[in-house]
Amino acid sequence: MELYTVNTGFFKLDGGAMFGVVPKVLWSRTNPSDENNLCTWAMRSLLAADGDRIVLIDNGIGDKQDAKFFSHYYLHGDDSLRSSLKQLGVGLHQITDNFLTHLHFDHCGGGVSYGSHGQYEMTFSRATYWSNEAHWEWATVPNPREKASFLKENILPMHELGQLKFVDLKSKSLFPGFDFITVDGHTDKQMLPKIQYKGKTLVFVADLLPSVGHIPIAYVMGYDTRPLLTMDEKASFLEEAVRENYILFFEHDPVNECCTVKMTEKGIRVDQTFRLDEI
Repeated sequence: MELYTVNTGFFKLDGGAMFGVVPKVLWSRTNPSDENNLCTWAMRSLLAADGDRIVLIDNGIGDKQDAKFFSHYYLHGDDSLRSSLKQLGVGLHQITDNFLTHLHFDHCGGGVSYGSHGQYEMTFSRATYWSNEAHWEWATVPNPREKASFLKENILPMHELGQLKFVDLKSKSLFPGFDFITVDGHTDKQMLPKIQYKGKTLVFVADLLPSVGHIPIAYVMGYDTRPLLTMDEKASFLEEAVRENYILFFEHDPVNECCTVKMTEKGIRVDQTFRLDEI
């Protein structure tokens, strides 16, 4: 299996919302904000090529929302989903699977596009879009807390156009060498791919750990629906990551693609940071 980083651009979110009750004087050490208290975040996808199967994990925010919507998120940078895939020599029609960690707009918005006549169409015409039944129900009948993050135009066309399938949460595997774990603190049944790569285990940590700045247990997003559960999930996962020497691949860290973690006198902290292509 070969893995490739797919950068889909940067956006901005409020630093306080991204770090919850942690004071700015602490979180700004790793994630400095601008004069409006906004921090820059990546939207970094991962491409896994295994024989004839080309799997894209998440797909960014997309480009079909209106100017008012995008004005809240300050999209910037030269990268986009299409340009990054083109640089890798991968056409949209070559994607066989789009594995979605969860259905918040910054993770799945790129999977549905406007067609030439203004209709919705699937960005990856030949791909199976993978979610799970429990999260699909959570997203399509959203709670008031997450309603603004689950946009029907990003979600419903997958089903309506016949390209949606659900993974088996009991087996927790898409195919050999591509497994996943589920976590529920951020949103119900978020899936984190766990991939065997070059003799190591790489975990796409999505919104369990948006950045290296979120590794300390108390650094939990205000967006999480169950923050105390997130803390428990982080503690358990990071202990396993230290023990098994996992590589963590970050979706939202604006600087660091990957890291390993180690135990210190202050708890689990970053060990080494590096790019995916340095593994």
